[in-house]
Parts: sequence; structure tokens; C-alpha cells
Amino acid sequence: MSKQNFYRTIAAELARIDASKTSKRFEHLIDSFTAEKNPKAVINGRSYAVFNSNDYMGFRHHPGVKEAEHEAVEKLGTGPGAVRFISGSFAKHRELEKALASFHRKEDAIVLSSAFAANLAALFSLSRKQAKDSLLGMNVCIISDELNHRSIIDGIRIANLAKEDKRIFKHLDPVSLEQEIRSCVGKYDRAIVVTDGVFSMLGVFQDLRAVRSILDRYDGEFPEGVLLIVDDCHGVAAFGKSGRGTEEVCGAASDVLIGTLGKGFGADGGYIAANQVVVDYLREAAATYIYSNSIAPGTAAAALEAVNILTSAEGTEMLAKLRANIEFFKTELLKAGFELAADSSHPIQPVLFGTAEKTKNMVQGMFDAGFLLSAINYPVVPRGRDEIRVQLSAAQTQADIGEFIAAFRKTAFELGYLA
Repeated sequence: MSKQNFYRTIAAELARIDASKTSKRFEHLIDSFTAEKNPKAVINGRSYAVFNSNDYMGFRHHPGVKEAEHEAVEKLGTGPGAVRFISGSFAKHRELEKALASFHRKEDAIVLSSAFAANLAALFSLSRKQAKDSLLGMNVCIISDELNHRSIIDGIRIANLAKEDKRIFKHLDPVSLEQEIRSCVGKYDRAIVVTDGVFSMLGVFQDLRAVRSILDRYDGEFPEGVLLIVDDCHGVAAFGKSGRGTEEVCGAASDVLIGTLGKGFGADGGYIAANQVVVDYLREAAATYIYSNSIAPGTAAAALEAVNILTSAEGTEMLAKLRANIEFFKTELLKAGFELAADSSHPIQPVLFGTAEKTKNMVQGMFDAGFLLSAINYPVVPRGRDEIRVQLSAAQTQADIGEFIAAFRKTAFELGYLA
């Protein structure tokens, strides 16, 4: 049958991916976690220290967060039962949205099933215009950092703009951004600039103060202004003195903030925080909100408790510990003879190895030593810049990090990657 030819085609592509040593489908299956304060993952009866998690604050194992989820499940059940506008809205959803809006100092927030869905919703919906009877395309350009997350790339794709209406500016380059904005003046009714806050491969961040300054200068050049959308999924609940992310670090605000509950907040789902009219419009226009279930009420309760803890004295202490862990790790790693792929002040610490083969061997060697790690390879990073992305947590102790550094150095030495 002809479809067998298709199966052979994709089998050949799988073989190519496997040969490049960048396969992602052979995941380790975690059976449980140990009962320690900083729990280890249990896989096939053996425990592993976790250094590849986005759970930057350790909230997914926090007793208060787990208790909040359990109580909500007992009262409300395991799932939402329907999409929000039918019967899937719970008081916990609105409590969480109000708490997120307050946390980010925005007027309101909207929770979706994932941050990926949030980016699709924002980019598609806000690149359209409400006409009298229907949603019609209008004269809009979208300008995106060249290393933005895949969810942003796909969001721009589904916006279905003409090729010339989609612009790319050089990574972290305000001069390039201004050039692209200037080239749109007089041609478009509205410009949308979209960027990651923290870029997940290297832990570096966009200078939102510089971006905001440029956008404010050009806002009056467009009949409907310039809108700044920031995906700060790796920034919120991980970055900044109070955990408010790249906006806090840079002292500049976005117009539309995309966040996640599945990283620093230790739960699941995504959200958009913005002014009231934008959020109200998204509830009417965003397909990934209207036609897809939201997070379960228990998950919403867990996320709400994480937000409450983060804004308390306990959260302040956790953030201070996270910053101390980052500094300790960098100091000890460099002392051990390794090279960082970027100077990151974020829990993401990228250790440079240069090839996919070396990163694969290091990940396996560290797994054998009892540590979970992830390799980041070309084309996600430039060729020759393959890295191990170490991810730190407030739940880790300096003793945990010291044990990791010792095992990391031993593994690299045995593989011949370190003198």
C-alpha cells in the first residue's frame, strides 16, 4: 500500500535523528520520588538526584502545595469536566487568575492548559482585529527575536500573516530591533514585538528596559501603536528578588505577559496577564482557551498556594537560597575546570561541551553516577555549542551541589573531556 512508503519515509527520518544522537523519545520513566526534603527521582528501584527540572523553587514537592491540591481534588474532583464557558470554570480558577494578575501588577489574567497554548492564543488573537461582524485580518506586522521559543514561532505561523509581515531581529540586539520597527513605520496599523524574557537554552535574558524604550519612541508612529508580548516562562517564580521575572530584573513592563505554572510554580498550565480589555477579548477570541479544557481545579489550587507562598516571607527565603545556590554552583564549576556556555544569573546554567556525542556521553555517565541531566544539541543551539543544561533549585543544598560537581568532574575526566 502507498502509505507504507510514507512509513518508510518517516522511519528514515527517525534513523537520521538517532544517528545524530539528538533523539528525545527515549525518556527515563520516573516511578516515584524519595521522601527527602529535596526528593530524588526513583527509576527502576534506584534513586537519582534531579538536575534537569524546571521546578526552580521546589514547589512540586512542597507539603503546603500538595495539601492544597489534595483538598481541592476531594471537594471538586480530578478534572474540569468541560471547557470554561460550559461548566469547566471553578472559583479556584478565578482566584488563581486574580492572584497572578496581582503578582505581575496587571489588571487581570487568564489561565490556559499550557504556556504553549497561551502563546498561540495571544499571537493569533492579538494580530487580528474585531470587525463589525467577524474577525478579519488587518495591517499588522510581528517582530520576533531570532531565538524565541518554538511556541512563539508556531504562534506567528498560525497568525497566517504574509511573509513580508513577519520580521526577525537579531538575538538580544536592540539596534536590530529598532531597524525592523523603523522599516514598518508607515506600512502597518499596528506592530507587535514578541520575545522570550529568559531564553531557556542559556539562561540569558532580554533587556526589556532597552526594548521598552525603543517601542515607546515608535508607538505614536503606528495608528494602533506597538504592543510588547513577553514570554517569561523561565523567569516567573525563578528570577528577580521577588521572583517576578525579567520585568522585575529589568525594571520594565510588558503589555502582555505569558507565564507558566509548570516551572517555577511547580504545578501545570499557562497564563496570560495583561490589562482588562485584552484579557476580556482573549476570553472571547482565543481558540485554545474557548475550545480546550483548562487545568484541573486541584492543579489550580496547587498553583494558587505556590503563588501565595512565593509572596510570603518563606518565598523570600527560598528565592535568596536559590540565588546562593546559583553563585555557589558557578564558583565551584569554574574552579573544577569547566566552561559555561553563557554567563547566566538564572537557575539555568549551561555547561559547554561542543558536540552532541560529548553531551550524550556526559548525560549517560552522570545517569550511571545517579544524576538526571539533559543535553541541548544542534539545531536548538548553534553547531559546536552543544551543552549540558544544568538546572538548579531552591530545594537543593550546597552539599547536593557539591556532590554533583564532584561526580560531574569525575565523569568528564573518565571520558577524557577534562584534564
